Amino acid sequence: MQEAERARAHKTALYEQFARVGKALANPARLELLDLLAQGERSVEDLASAAQMKVANTSAQLKALAAAGLVASRRSGVKVFYRPADEQVAVLVRRVQDFAADRLAEAERAARDYLGDIEALEPVGLAELARRAENGEVLVLDVRPAPEYDAGHIPGAIGIPHDQLAVRLAELPRDAEIVAYCRGRYCVFAPQAVRLLRDEGFRARPADGGLPEWRRAGLPITPPAA
Repeated sequence: MQEAERARAHKTALYEQFARVGKALANPARLELLDLLAQGERSVEDLASAAQMKVANTSAQLKALAAAGLVASRRSGVKVFYRPADEQVAVLVRRVQDFAADRLAEAERAARDYLGDIEALEPVGLAELARRAENGEVLVLDVRPAPEYDAGHIPGAIGIPHDQLAVRLAELPRDAEIVAYCRGRYCVFAPQAVRLLRDEGFRARPADGGLPEWRRAGLPITPPAA
């Protein structure tokens, strides 16, 4: 009897550890922070600004993610910088997002309400984008905020933040086909940029995925400047 009780206790302890990861992910703010960290290492203050959260709340959410082994940190002077613990974290988050969108009607509706009709914009697969960009057939446009572009981007991509695009259209050649990308499949910046570009007479399509998906596909990335 005691042996059976010990086995049950060990099993419960094991599943409690599995549940720690689920609990860490069961918070929309933490999921957003992981999406932001998939773009590159960021300070707590930068993350708070990007997520429009208070610094204290951002720090608390990051500590919860760190306790579950999802993020790592380093200190530089008075600032603390966070990054995903490893590449598998971004894979896990993406699978959670895709699973929810595929299985939950409410998630699918929320994605469509947020992103609009993506299929109507004719997304370009990443392998095709890599081939066409290497051949000079398309202009690749990174519409993430400047710090994220500076932290690493698709080679040859032009960086124009999504909120500056309307006033910087003159920087883009009218005769080029443009493929815009941002933070990932559930990022709204690229679809919005493509719709703006099309309204202004450009030929434009979104990439089917963002920098994290590009990185996971093993495609090259221009690293941060030294």
